[in-house]
Amino acid sequence: MSTNLRPLVIALGLLAIWQAVVWLSGVPPFILPGPGLVSAKLVEDAPLLLHHAGVTLSEILLGMLLGTFFGSLFAISMVLSQGLRAWLLPLLVISQAIPVFALAPILVLWLGYGLASKVAMAALIIFFPVTAALLDGLRRADPGQLDLARTMGASRLSTLVHVQLPAALPAFASGLRVAAAVAPIGAVVGEWVGSSAGLGHLMLHASGRMQIDLMFAALLVLAVIAIGLYALVSWLGGRLTPWRSERDR
Repeated sequence: MSTNLRPLVIALGLLAIWQAVVWLSGVPPFILPGPGLVSAKLVEDAPLLLHHAGVTLSEILLGMLLGTFFGSLFAISMVLSQGLRAWLLPLLVISQAIPVFALAPILVLWLGYGLASKVAMAALIIFFPVTAALLDGLRRADPGQLDLARTMGASRLSTLVHVQLPAALPAFASGLRVAAAVAPIGAVVGEWVGSSAGLGHLMLHASGRMQIDLMFAALLVLAVIAIGLYALVSWLGGRLTPWRSERDR
């Protein structure tokens, strides 16, 4: 089967299973609406959904940029300096010891109900996978190439730029794919805790008003955003590592 057709076949299969569950279980629409009702809601409330999707997408993208920047900075700093690694590595571990979701109310309290708290939440949730992936990639550079660079008198920074960073790109691309998958979680959880816009905000209010078809429609839009973002990051990762085969990416 063509690779381009596979996602379409999977999507149609999931819709068929969804509809079959609705038919066979006899669940009322206010608990589990069928694909037809949700599709009608998607068309009916398209402007509303697009508005909230734009807010959530901006939170996710800004969070990914911020988390990737600080994650990369942490990883590079730990590779360049043994002293910094001794201080930063415990901070990296501690950042995962505290449940990120527990920080959402604190971030809303500190940063308000606007964009900043959701961006911070998304950045925090992707910080660890980006840092860990890049650090692992940098430390796995070919020892022979590192020895050759030192023998030729290359500086620590030059070795990092010309030897370690290119070698770390595959691991970094993998970390970014993980980040793309989890970043929407951070943004939506932040919206659930406190927000005035976004798909999480819309889902929460739709659930409270028993507008289950609207809630499912928002969930589908969020899924499309997450899948699209993952596909984009995977494509960019392939452009960054053109020497790797498609199976290895």
